[in-house]
Amino acid sequence: MEKIFLEIPTINRKQEALDYLTENIKYNSDLNGTGGMEMCLFGATYEEWLLELSKKENIEYLKKINHCQSKTFFVVRDSDDRIVGMLNIRYNISKDKLKTWASHIGYGIRPTERQKGYAKIALYLGLLEEQKLGEEKVLLICTVDNIGSNKTILSLGGKLEKTKFDKYDNTMTNYYWINVNDAIAKNYEQYKMKMK
Repeated sequence: MEKIFLEIPTINRKQEALDYLTENIKYNSDLNGTGGMEMCLFGATYEEWLLELSKKENIEYLKKINHCQSKTFFVVRDSDDRIVGMLNIRYNISKDKLKTWASHIGYGIRPTERQKGYAKIALYLGLLEEQKLGEEKVLLICTVDNIGSNKTILSLGGKLEKTKFDKYDNTMTNYYWINVNDAIAKNYEQYKMKMK
């Protein structure tokens, strides 16, 4: 059974992280949960991205750019130490932002590692991180046509609140709420052996 763990991005993972980014581009895949790493596609360096990540926990800086606090993680497979995905959790989100564009968790699995159950483990680990930060209920969004992500969210206890047109992505989008404590308790037995 494959075990998965979360790791805070560092300079030591530079080439692997850029390979992750490149693979997603090669497969024309959306970049979800990367904490803005796509800035590396537009001239920014990996080091600049790491610096930007560190700023995303600074409340004063975030007020200036109208963002909420966030943490980004690599989702790493223990057996070969490979980055199989990325996870971005957001917290202390204002009610106004939740009504307009924000969600609590974003995640993505690299195209060559999909359909192996990693998205569910990543989301479960994301819920554990949200619990540590005191979030009791989290909002997740995904496009209607992203069947895998919809199934993942539902499997972890997501309750569909609404479906509406997202002007930012130009797509129909599902909005789900998950009760953090309930989801963790309900799924603990299923995921305890899959986490390092």
